[in-house]
Amino acid sequence: MGFFKSLYNKITNRAEIEWEELEADLIAADLGVKGAMAITDELRALGRKITADDVIAAAREHIGKRLPASHPLPELRSDGLPTVIMLVGVNGVGKTTSAAKLAHWLHRQGHSVMLAAADTFRAAAVEQLEQWGQRLHIPVVRGNANADPSSVCFTAHQKAIAAKTGFLICDTAGRLHTRHNLMEELGKIRRVMGKNDPTAPHLTLLVVDASTGANALQQAKEFHKACPLDGLIVTKMDGSGKGGIAVSIHEQLKIPTCFLGTGEEPGAFEAFDREKFIHEMI
Repeated sequence: MGFFKSLYNKITNRAEIEWEELEADLIAADLGVKGAMAITDELRALGRKITADDVIAAAREHIGKRLPASHPLPELRSDGLPTVIMLVGVNGVGKTTSAAKLAHWLHRQGHSVMLAAADTFRAAAVEQLEQWGQRLHIPVVRGNANADPSSVCFTAHQKAIAAKTGFLICDTAGRLHTRHNLMEELGKIRRVMGKNDPTAPHLTLLVVDASTGANALQQAKEFHKACPLDGLIVTKMDGSGKGGIAVSIHEQLKIPTCFLGTGEEPGAFEAFDREKFIHEMI
């Protein structure tokens, strides 16, 4: 995330701060209009010449205040039933890969995990998840082509219960947040799994691509209406993603970031750490 480094160099080479330009740069960091205005207002209020260090310090303080100190992480159930995690999101954000990485993250901590390939309308997604499962030695439950996604999740949940598996991760199909019928399908998946366990799913995570910027905020708003979200997985943090979208989504919707995807390999996935995130972002 070299955005703030380039901003630092840009300001260092200027005799005076161009306030409108600085505000635009901060908006470009996906901090949102409100966040950018808050930072520039704080800097103006200092009433003196502003340095690059001042800008970075103000940005760090702003982000630190607007990100939660804690966030939900998957936990084993005390009753021995599986903890069900449902991943949702639009097409192309890395949802299937994130499902595999999350499974790997849990497996490395000594937990038993099962994957449900509920993206039944895209054969490549099912095959991709099965390949990940074979590579990571994690069982994958699939249905027939074009099967009802809720039936796949229901069957996988039954198998996870029978096997006394600690965690079940359901990889749902990517869907446009503007398609009402597809969003309604998420509610059906939740209701059907509730027949096995009225408390399931226990964690619903929206997968967003850090490089999509402000559009990720709109996705979060629509998915949150269709199925209440517990947190985010922010992917592609190793690319052009600046990370500011995690700040904007939490500020507006109070949905915390739980995990970050930082590369292609299974281990390039980590639980969100606020201090580390701010340090690496700025």
